[in-house]
Formats: sequence, structure tokens, C-alpha cells
Amino acid sequence: MNLLIINPNSSATVTARIDAAAQAARQPGERITTICATGAPELIVTPEDASAAELAVTQTLANWHQPVDGVILASFGDTGLDAVRAQTRVPVVGIAQSAYAMASVLGPRMSIVSFAPTMAEALRKTALGYGHGDRLAAMHMVEGASWDDPGAIQDQLAPQLLALCQKSAREDGVSSIVLGGGPLAGLAARLQSRVGVSLIDGTTAAIATLRVALGADPHTQAPSHRVLHG
Repeated sequence: MNLLIINPNSSATVTARIDAAAQAARQPGERITTICATGAPELIVTPEDASAAELAVTQTLANWHQPVDGVILASFGDTGLDAVRAQTRVPVVGIAQSAYAMASVLGPRMSIVSFAPTMAEALRKTALGYGHGDRLAAMHMVEGASWDDPGAIQDQLAPQLLALCQKSAREDGVSSIVLGGGPLAGLAARLQSRVGVSLIDGTTAAIATLRVALGADPHTQAPSHRVLHG
């Protein structure tokens, strides 16, 4: 399995976080390449950011000519998902789509924990859009946080994020907690032992989703010969 992960923002440090989480989830014989969208905003927190990032994602993919079996879009707005599916012949998933689907498997109620109140509406919108509104029991955002480097968010805010996860596990009656936002890639594994319910990492969930989907397709059992376009 040969996957391409596109970070729809242009932060090199966030892209490195996503890649580290992806490589940790990689199984023998799999190859995963992580890139950022050229010309995208450094972080996607507003509708304007999302529009600019979608254009950057589609242009970046149009310029990618190496064979891959599947594409992952690594923002919790699943930025550009429909546009990318329209321009490629391989399966495409978003990390939000995959995370919420994983949560639905683990139990009837989930919550979302993320790093900024400005993320809340986009996270809620994607959950509702994928039909998980009845499962979304609560959302918890770190209040008043600031940062210089988006890639440092999970380190700087780890205590607050852990406290919110523990609060949700105690009080919300959930079976799982989705850690929302590309900058939090890999954090679930670091916090899991101190939280009483499953923490879901979108990058890991997306890789697992494509692994199952591609494994069900006999054309992907041989080494990758798929092309993105055409």
C-alpha cells in the first residue's frame, strides 16, 4: 500500500507531526509520503482559510505524478475532499471522516477535544455533515491559548488537552474522544494511558480506513501501479 498524505495547511512543523504519526502507524510493506499544500495558509481556522487551502490542495495534487494507491487529506475540515475525489482515480479519505467513523464503531457517544474555540464550529459541522450529530455528546476547546508555531501546539497545550480529555471521559458518558485538528496528530498515543476511554487520532484512523478499503480491492494486492489522474 502506497499512500499520499496532503496536509492542507502549509506549516512544515505540522506536516512533520502528521508524518510522524503516519510513520508510527505504518505496517511492513507500506509506504506513506506526507506533503503540505503549496501556497496554503499556515493554519486553517476560518472559512477564508479553508477556501484558500482547498485551492492549494487541488493544485498540489495536480502537480503530483508519482503512483499512489490512496490519498489522505489531513485537516479536520477534510479540506478539498470533494474536489480531490473529482480529480483523481484513487480512493480519498479525510482525517475527520475517518476519525468520526472510528468513533461510531467504538460506541454510541463521542466527544471532541481541540486546541482553540475557533475550531469548534468547523469540527461540529464536519461531524454533522457525516451524520454523527446524534453521537456528538460534547465538545471541549482550550480557552485563551496562543502559539507562534502551529507544530508546537500539542506540546505547549498538552496539559490543558489532557485535562479536557480526562474531564470528558469522567463527565460526558462517551466511548471515545476525537482529538481534532492536524496539529494534534500523534498526541492520542501520548495521552492514551492517562485517559479512561479511547482517544482517536485522525491520521491513524485514515490510514486504517484506506488499509481496509484497499485490502478489499483485488487490484491493490500487487505492487502499486495506480495513477492519480486521468
